[in-house]
Amino acid sequence: MCIAIFIWQAHPKYPFLLLLNRDEYHSRATKAVEWWEGGEILGGRDEVGGGTWLACSREGRVAFLTNVLELHTLPEARTRGDLPVRFLQSSKSPKEFAKELVKEGHEYNGFNLIMADFETKSMVYISNRPKGEPISIHEVTPGIHVLSNAKLDSPWPKSQRLKMNFKKMVGEKEEDLPLKEMVEKLMRDTTKPDHTLLPHICSLDWEFSLSSIFVQVHTPLGLYGTRSTSVVSVDGTGEVDFYEVSLENGKWKEKMVNYQYGKKQNL
Repeated sequence: MCIAIFIWQAHPKYPFLLLLNRDEYHSRATKAVEWWEGGEILGGRDEVGGGTWLACSREGRVAFLTNVLELHTLPEARTRGDLPVRFLQSSKSPKEFAKELVKEGHEYNGFNLIMADFETKSMVYISNRPKGEPISIHEVTPGIHVLSNAKLDSPWPKSQRLKMNFKKMVGEKEEDLPLKEMVEKLMRDTTKPDHTLLPHICSLDWEFSLSSIFVQVHTPLGLYGTRSTSVVSVDGTGEVDFYEVSLENGKWKEKMVNYQYGKKQNL
């Protein structure tokens, strides 16, 4: 499970600004944000499946995904974390990639995938849920959007709370935003809603444990919850800041990577 909030083509300084919490078992092997082999893809990596939940490229593209909350999943399904990587490795536009993905969407458990190209100002959202319905592809409109574990902009309590607080903090400010402060004030929120407001898809206890923006819950399989918070900002000059604070051996560690998209790496 994860939650992400982002503003797209609707801020005076940042054409794109994203904050994302990744929720996972604390024991699952993970690499913090770094340039991958070849130096073209930047992101964290799930060392079990080999994919990622969020990454961007030197060419000015980004992709991120969340799982869909559902009662039953297929253990033999393909790894969803491959999807952002495949998009970033391809030369296809977000819409072209999404249309091709429709053919194999049924091979994955529930996912929400967002892909964007900063040069062409194109952003697309694709989801393979609800089951039994045609896979949906939508152009993402300019504005503030929240993606949790249902459809884009679904009015789940934690999504509405995050959007409200994000609007208060970001507004129409033209100066640099305090990224680290935003992480603390927006993404570390442990407030939970009333049980009656939960989606009633899985057990109420499990849904209640996942109902805050920042998640931490003890399970029979070990500690589960927010493993990392990432902030990706892109300004009008093409400068990208990728800030991540992540758990490593039980301690929170920070990392910041800055680059200009469209420029080749000097190897």
